[in-house]
Amino acid sequence: MSARRSVSLTTGIVLVGLVVVAAVVSLVWLPYSLYDTSGGRLTPPGAAHWLGTDTLGRDLATQLLIGARIALTTGVGAVLVGGVLGTAIGLAAAFARPWLDDTLSAVLDIVIAFPTLLVAMLLVAARGASLGTAIVAIGLVMAAVVARLVRILARRVLRQDYVTAARTSGTTWPRIITQHVLPNIWPTLAVNLALQFGLAVLAEASLSYLGLGAPPPNASWGRMLQDAQQTAFEAPAGVITPGLALVVLVIGANLLADGLRDVADPTRHGRRAARGAAPGLPAGAPVAGDGVGTAVGPVASATDDPDGRPA
Repeated sequence: MSARRSVSLTTGIVLVGLVVVAAVVSLVWLPYSLYDTSGGRLTPPGAAHWLGTDTLGRDLATQLLIGARIALTTGVGAVLVGGVLGTAIGLAAAFARPWLDDTLSAVLDIVIAFPTLLVAMLLVAARGASLGTAIVAIGLVMAAVVARLVRILARRVLRQDYVTAARTSGTTWPRIITQHVLPNIWPTLAVNLALQFGLAVLAEASLSYLGLGAPPPNASWGRMLQDAQQTAFEAPAGVITPGLALVVLVIGANLLADGLRDVADPTRHGRRAARGAAPGLPAGAPVAGDGVGTAVGPVASATDDPDGRPA
């Protein structure tokens, strides 16, 4: 593993690990109760309240720790919902007849076109604002993105000669999926899910900012930003700390995804160097051993062939 890959992956693990530690600590210890309003309005950071208090006198450090738990719960929950549902739909589309595949693809395109916040608003109107509703809404939108990716990758694997040989020998479809399709698509799928995790965290913060996430007194980072926006100049810690926490988690997830992509495709760094070393070679042009069109490769290469159907 090159130094660049190691730094990217290690940095991502460290940043995400910091938030994970904060979430675990919140399960066993908190500086104050979330219902404790004895700190006084907008108390500045000090020995008693490390980050100060909000307009209701609640400790900001306590809210920040609980917000880490909510952010991770949302990210992991949405990835599970979107990953499982999207993989199932994508595999079904890859194995389906052309007319059914086209129908599923059209439905996926429609779902992807809907903004996450709009889908969440529709679900909230039907079920009421809650963290579970936010996770389901984000996961449903994520499932469409994952399903489209899985469909493309699975179709590429199904065109390989060894899969054709397995089908000719009488291997059942479930065994083809478990022995050939999933092992070949999981590296790219894992990278995509790591990226989707960061997007899910941002989506939950946006929903909470609009009052559509976890209801009070749950301390989501998005709700902390919404509560502190009127007093940003008087008590900047109320805005800076949840915003910085969001940046750390999202950047950490993106760096982790970048590191996983390098691990899944070891030749990627070499191809970048080859492009830079070849005079007159335009940026993004394929080089020998590029791997574009293979089942295991960068996320970007998974969308080169939109249909992924054999000629």
